[in-house]
Amino acid sequence: MNDTQAYPIGTPGIKWGASERADWLAAQTIQRSYQEEVVEKLLPLKPDFEIERYGALSISPDRYPLYALKSRDWNPEQPTVLITGGVHGYETSGVQGAIRFLQTRSLCYAFNIVAAPCISPWGYETINRWNPHAVDPNRSFHADSPSEEAAALMAYLDGLDGEYLAHFDLHETTDSDNSEFRPALSARDAVNHKIWHIPDGFYLVGDSSKPATDFQAAIIKSVEQVTHIAPPASDGLIIGEKVEQWGVINYAARELGLCMGVTDAAHVCTTEVYPDSPKVDAENCIVAQVAVVTGGLEYLSA
Repeated sequence: MNDTQAYPIGTPGIKWGASERADWLAAQTIQRSYQEEVVEKLLPLKPDFEIERYGALSISPDRYPLYALKSRDWNPEQPTVLITGGVHGYETSGVQGAIRFLQTRSLCYAFNIVAAPCISPWGYETINRWNPHAVDPNRSFHADSPSEEAAALMAYLDGLDGEYLAHFDLHETTDSDNSEFRPALSARDAVNHKIWHIPDGFYLVGDSSKPATDFQAAIIKSVEQVTHIAPPASDGLIIGEKVEQWGVINYAARELGLCMGVTDAAHVCTTEVYPDSPKVDAENCIVAQVAVVTGGLEYLSA
């Protein structure tokens, strides 16, 4: 693969400082509405869920409140399922898939449900992977987090009663990973990153410390009913990682500070939908995210 291209911000070979991060922030623009596309869809869910504001982003607290939804019939004796979306705000189907599940299927299962559908609302509006400080929230779920998005969610989850059984973290892999994110990452950190092969199709990431192979297989089987699974690249890998089973790779969730590692749940996964495939559209991507959660919960219910 070729090296990532030059990036317009910063000096090659020198890590970004405050000035470069400010330049990067100034270059970002609002492209859609968190209020209209996310918050207004949560309000009709009030009969079945408590809608809890667990924080707000300092860049604009009134514009970017952070919301979680919690089952109204919460029972600490029942296992809890966590659903997260929008850790990377630009990954649209993760946000909308979490909401769609809450709207359509969340009452079908005997679990406590807690969901944070849009963890990074500024990222959602600007269609960004990073937060306003050029920090990746999905490498920041650890103590002394540099991401207020990650820190706020961790604090909220720490205050909930009950034992986590599963966590579904809904993501996408997009062509902009190569055209924008990896070049920006190279510039920010003064480290060369290769352009990588972007898989055409859905794949799943498990936690290498607790792979839960049957759980992951059940999810893949469910997703296959609605969209195609990504085959490995010519080197037999998916995004440079060994394929553990059809459509599944594993990451060290806790060590990397991934959202998937934020609880002690035994069954966790990060989804990766590919919205730029000619074989799908926006609706198919949302349905695929819902199929992840329903496939996993059907397995756990059985």
